[in-house]
Amino acid sequence: MAERKPNLRRPLFWDVDYDQIQWDKNYRFIIERVLERGTFEEWQEIKRYYGLDKIREAALQARWLNKKVWHFCSLYFNEPLENFRCSKLTPSQRQLWPL
Repeated sequence: MAERKPNLRRPLFWDVDYDQIQWDKNYRFIIERVLERGTFEEWQEIKRYYGLDKIREAALQARWLNKKVWHFCSLYFNEPLENFRCSKLTPSQRQLWPL
């Protein structure tokens, strides 16, 4: 890992205490958050800090990725869609408001 922590926007982690983030221990959470909601610059930061192997691992193990991110990762890492964990898991609630 790089020495300097990634330069990521605080609002990206609105639901946790940004100052208490353990950048190495919680890498999957951080990478998934940047993949889902980050900017291109934040993508560059996680590539610098974690490297492509760790990002690939986190993407493959993610329980959920939106379709755009899932397909992007599939193409970027040359991995078939079915190799992603999220392809095997279904959301527990299919509708926003069950009738």
